Amino acid sequence: MSGDWPASIEEARAIQEQLRHQVVTAGDPGPVRRIAGVDAHVSPWAGLTWAAIAVVDFPSLELEESALAAVPTRFPYVPGYLSFREAPAVLEALALLRTPPDLLMVDGHGIAHPRGLGIASHLGVLTGLPSIGVAKSRLVGWFEEPGPVKGDRTALTHRGATIATVLRSRERARPLFVSTGHRISAELALELVLATLTRYRLPEPTRLADRVSRMHP
Repeated sequence: MSGDWPASIEEARAIQEQLRHQVVTAGDPGPVRRIAGVDAHVSPWAGLTWAAIAVVDFPSLELEESALAAVPTRFPYVPGYLSFREAPAVLEALALLRTPPDLLMVDGHGIAHPRGLGIASHLGVLTGLPSIGVAKSRLVGWFEEPGPVKGDRTALTHRGATIATVLRSRERARPLFVSTGHRISAELALELVLATLTRYRLPEPTRLADRVSRMHP
């Protein structure tokens, strides 16, 4: 699993424009037994990008395996291009797993992105794995605030198309933005996120990945 890692914003934009045409926004991933939660963050003081993977059994949501990897940070912080900053570390962490997961659930956007290629879609295309984006904030588009009850939802729209579901994942908590990443329909993506919610705001795969990501020195 590898990708082209650009040296400039212009190169990154060209790669996004190329890869977004490879994103598949429909389909059924088939039996899902191992969901890999994905989370990444940058340690500026160390010059490193850390990525964590938490693989949970589905539907029990028991943690089966985790991995943590770091690579030198080579791309600047530019909104809309964070996958070029974070994906190299995620690919390193995925390579540490004993068995590939059936699906990626990524802390970040899928197609709910200005050029239709958030990190969940980017990783899906690079790995070939079905993927879902579960973001904590909006990057693009318009929505009405969902109701206050867990499970309430509205549509995130951009240029006349629905690009994500705005989901109240916990009563009165700030909503999540659930979008297709790659090789899965929006309906199934939402269904899987709902099935992995417990008492927390985040679905269990990405919540555990966030916890793993903070275990580095």
